[in-house]
Amino acid sequence: MFSADILPYIQIYMENKNSFTSKLGFVLAAAGSAVGLGNLWRFPYLAAKYGGGMFLLIYLIIAVTFGFTLMLTETAIGRKTGKSALGAFTALNKKWSFAGYIASAVPCIIFPYYCVIGGWVVKYLIAFCSGQGKAAAGDSYFGSFISQTGEPILWLCVFLFLTSAVVMMGVQKGIEKASKILMPVLVVLSVIIAIYSVTRKGAAAGVIYYLKPDFSKFSINLVFAALGQLFYSMSLAMGIMITYGSYMDKKSDLESSVRQIEIFDTGIAFISGLIIIPAVFAFSGGDESVLSSGPSLMFITLPKVFESMPMGSVMGAVFFILVLFAALTSAISLMETVVSFVEEKTSLKRPVICLIVAGASLLLAIPSSLGFGIWDSVKLLGNSILDFFDFISNNVMMPIVAFLTCIFAGYVIKTDAIASEVEASAPFKSRKLYNVTIKYIAPVFILIIFVSSVLKGLGIINF
Repeated sequence: MFSADILPYIQIYMENKNSFTSKLGFVLAAAGSAVGLGNLWRFPYLAAKYGGGMFLLIYLIIAVTFGFTLMLTETAIGRKTGKSALGAFTALNKKWSFAGYIASAVPCIIFPYYCVIGGWVVKYLIAFCSGQGKAAAGDSYFGSFISQTGEPILWLCVFLFLTSAVVMMGVQKGIEKASKILMPVLVVLSVIIAIYSVTRKGAAAGVIYYLKPDFSKFSINLVFAALGQLFYSMSLAMGIMITYGSYMDKKSDLESSVRQIEIFDTGIAFISGLIIIPAVFAFSGGDESVLSSGPSLMFITLPKVFESMPMGSVMGAVFFILVLFAALTSAISLMETVVSFVEEKTSLKRPVICLIVAGASLLLAIPSSLGFGIWDSVKLLGNSILDFFDFISNNVMMPIVAFLTCIFAGYVIKTDAIASEVEASAPFKSRKLYNVTIKYIAPVFILIIFVSSVLKGLGIINF
């Protein structure tokens, strides 16, 4: 942390202008926000659980329709108002300021526990880089680590510091510059590891399982899972895309920018499946249950897979560098969203706000970390502290925000308001599809997701 007396000197070197310098800067930053742990961890195990190629096909269809509509709406609202979610809804309709508050609360809840998981990634990266890959592959390594008090908090502080340092430097010199470095490296690393993974002995069966749709495995649960993954994977309903949209140049083609973000996001998710599914498939002898093992897939199963491979320690280190970069780009967007609406509501300088947000986030993150250790007996709705915050943000608040956004764009400010913002820079090629989806299709499906996920989270139904 920086002391208050040097903040003025830090400020001298900071870029305070809240805008991206180019369309590429916006696309890479927004894609970095979308590409995170949801792509590298959650997408592959959902694909494995719900039929491999069938899940991939349904997700791709939903991403280019449903996902595109929500992302375009949020980005257009942000660019139209030049404000974060909190100010954007109010600027367009004062009666809907409550939607801005709910949207702004989502990153406030997610960011602290996301830093806890980011700290776990840092720990595993250090383990593989220091030659402790074999130890990290041990059955009890992960459980023993997260149950400690001091070390997990230390690593979450490291992750929080890295995130805060980028956000503190501002939009251009911090977020945009970091994204222009991290995103290309992330893509290159993904491709390298994917090639290595699919060429392992026994991996071909996993590739076929992942790429070949089996229509007998289609189910409504698969559709719900694919829809739910959009929120995790594309940074939707968190106020992030509204905030990043507010930094976007009016001359940039908004529609094509959103399409490019989708390509980045979905492409990395697809490649992540090629990294994980064939490798684990070969390691487990084709046992699909191993692939759908949730959080343990990344921190327990994958280290075992790497240790069973030639050059496993090297590939493990490269993989966790990839995961760290992805986690950082998403964490940066979460923190920036919080910082942005605090900037709008106060006269404080960005460095001061960043320090306040970082300090508050650390205090909120500590209970999530201790929830696996000395506070493991504390259960909220039957969940650990971290899982409770994850449930509230992802299963409850994000569907509510997405539903409100659809109603707001479709019936309050009307689709013409969104279309006029899109057409300010280029023709709106998908306008008819957008109008139908935002007004009729998206609200219904989001409502179904919300009800089913809440009932499932509360243990009332199980599917």
